[in-house]
Amino acid sequence: MNYGEDCVRRKPWDLPFSAEPSEVAGLRRVLKLHLTLWGLPELVESAQICVTELTSNVIRHVGAGTPTTLAVSMSGTYLRIEVYDPDTRALPTLLNAECEAEAGRGMALVDAVTDRWGVILRSDSKVVWCELATDLTGPNGHTGGPRVTHAEEYLALYGTARHARPTNSSRLSMAVAEEAAIDLIADLLHWLRAHGRDPDEALDRAQRHFEAEFPTNVRRGDEA
Repeated sequence: MNYGEDCVRRKPWDLPFSAEPSEVAGLRRVLKLHLTLWGLPELVESAQICVTELTSNVIRHVGAGTPTTLAVSMSGTYLRIEVYDPDTRALPTLLNAECEAEAGRGMALVDAVTDRWGVILRSDSKVVWCELATDLTGPNGHTGGPRVTHAEEYLALYGTARHARPTNSSRLSMAVAEEAAIDLIADLLHWLRAHGRDPDEALDRAQRHFEAEFPTNVRRGDEA
């Protein structure tokens, strides 16, 4: 059983659209959905700010209705957001945060929430890109810190233990074993959240499975 670097596939994707104010809300929703599925919910707000501002720059400086493309991918352990448009002259400008002018303040926001950004000029188009750091261990790795790592270790041991013969040499006391089981459940919930799954839904499903196997079981507090 292997829950290593290849556990979350984050395939690059792109979305052509017409640069209109009415398109921004849809772009934000699509981005949130993808980042949640990628197990990166903590980046949703910052990534949405970037998409909003980069799209607004196209609308303001290139023109409403401009054919534009949003592309999202992983650059190592960074989330990379790119916005393509056909104008090579209207370049983004970063103004001082104290400047009262509206133009350029969008890039100040992008600069504030990202780790790096830039512009790639091509013969017939330009790409404005930005990258946000993650806690990933690799492009297809996971986030979640030590508790998620513990859960993966437990899962690997569980897969091995299911086929091993039980021994009596290392039995824990009931109190210690109960605490270990509770810790395992908590770590598994962290693991599920780190992979973009709903821990509450998983608990409900696990409870249904448990009750199906023990239909006559009466839980404490349910006794008449």
